[in-house]
Order: sequence, then C-alpha cells, then structure tokens
Amino acid sequence: MLKGLHRSVRLGGGSRVMGVLNLTPDSFSDGGKFLEPDDALAQARRLIAEGAHLLDLGAESTRPGAPPVSARAELARLAPVLSRLHTLSKVPLSVDTRKPEVARWALANGADLVNDVGGLRTHGMRSLLARTGAPVIAMHMRGVPATMQKDTEYSDLRAEVYGSLADAVGTALRSGVAAEQLLIDPGLGFGKRPEQSLELLAHLGEFRSLGLPVVVGASRKSMLGFALGGAPVTERAEAGLAAAVIAAREGASIVRVHEVGPTVRALSLLAAVERARRPRSRAAG
Repeated sequence: MLKGLHRSVRLGGGSRVMGVLNLTPDSFSDGGKFLEPDDALAQARRLIAEGAHLLDLGAESTRPGAPPVSARAELARLAPVLSRLHTLSKVPLSVDTRKPEVARWALANGADLVNDVGGLRTHGMRSLLARTGAPVIAMHMRGVPATMQKDTEYSDLRAEVYGSLADAVGTALRSGVAAEQLLIDPGLGFGKRPEQSLELLAHLGEFRSLGLPVVVGASRKSMLGFALGGAPVTERAEAGLAAAVIAAREGASIVRVHEVGPTVRALSLLAAVERARRPRSRAAG
C-alpha cells in the first residue's frame, strides 16, 4: 500500500497507472493545453474516469533544454488546480517538483506525494519528507533539465544509474525518510540518449533489487520517436502503450502516462494473460 497524506493506493498485483496533468505552457507533449484551471480540472476528471490510479501534476516543464521557473511562478500555476482538485479527487495526487518550498505548500494543500525529478538531492526536500512522512519518487537525472542532454556518456549505463539511485536512497534514509516512503524511477530521457532509455526499459527489472517500487515514464518521449524512425510526438501513442506493457512485464509498480484509458485497457489484457498462465487447480476427488 502506498499511503499518501490524504489518499492511498494499493501497489502490487500489476502496474498502477499514473495520469500526467501538465500545467505548463512549454511541455514537450501538451504544453499550454491545460493552463486554465477549469481546463486542467476537466482533464483531471477525464483521467480519473478513464481509470487513473494516481494523478501527477506538474507546473514546471522538465523537457530537455527547459529553462527553470521560480517557485512563485510554479505555485501560481499549481495552486488554483490543486486546491480544487483536492476536494473532488478520490485518487492520490502527486506534485512533480524539484523545489522544497513548492512541495511544502502542495503537501499542506492536498498533495499526497512528491515526484522529485531532482532525485532528492536537496537537504530541504529530504527534511520536508522526513517531517511529513509523504511518499516520494526519487528519479535519476544528471544535471538539470536545461543541461541534462549535454552529459549522456556512461561507462556502464545500468550500473551507474542503479548506483546513483542507491546512493539517493541511502542519503534519504540517513536523513530520516522511511523506506516505505520511497519509490525509484530510472529517469528515461533524463540525461540519456534514446537508445540508452530503451536499454533501461528493457532491463527495468534489475532496479527492483533495490527493494523499492519502481516507477517508469516513457509516454510520448523521444525514445519512442527514435524507435519508430523519427515519429513526432503526435504519432507515438501506440509505442507508448507498448512501453507501458513492457514496463509492467518488467515489474514496474507504476507507469506514468498521458493516454490513461488505452493504457488501463492494455494492462488489463496483460493481467488476464498472466492469470491464464497460472495452472488451474484440480477439483478434489
């Protein structure tokens, strides 16, 4: 069970689907579509109706090359949506932020967990999480979004990403964050070339040996366009579904996606196939 500050979701027995709600003007996938609070709330309702188990609200773009925004600007986008969504959502709400001050406000005003693409590097974020007990997704990223694609050379990709996440987890534990609060994300597309992200997806199961739930987000990313021979964002939906199924087969606890309804249905088929694999018990006698 992932126990958020206000709402919880059961993990295990198949991947849970985290719907993406971007509140930014410059997201690579849908920037500007949900800037108005009413539009964002309508999209949140759609994602929940389609079967999202969690929602992830992001008010700062983390696309490659994205410039940073101030905490004030981030909160100005986030606050009108989160404060209203908190009263109507039955599913846990995650805030996608690297800033402790944004996370602090969000957790006090309806967020259940933090999705920290900065990987718990800051003492302020670790201290906040230790104090509140909120769950957190620690993601691997080199540098910051504005510069991360300038540093994509690895001697041993999987070993280095694994080691970095292990170090982040160890630092968090020493800072007072409890193990049951922690989830990890290898950060597909964050300081990785497309072929490197595909390698991480193919070997996602290795990260489960850290003993923590694994979160993965491949939806609409450049790795999918690369695999499809240069397909634009608008033509990556089917590949995103395939990536979610691959991640689920590799043991991901949560898949972070834009196409919630199709992903829920694809994972339902996977679950049915997995059940069909199990030997049937013979009737007594």
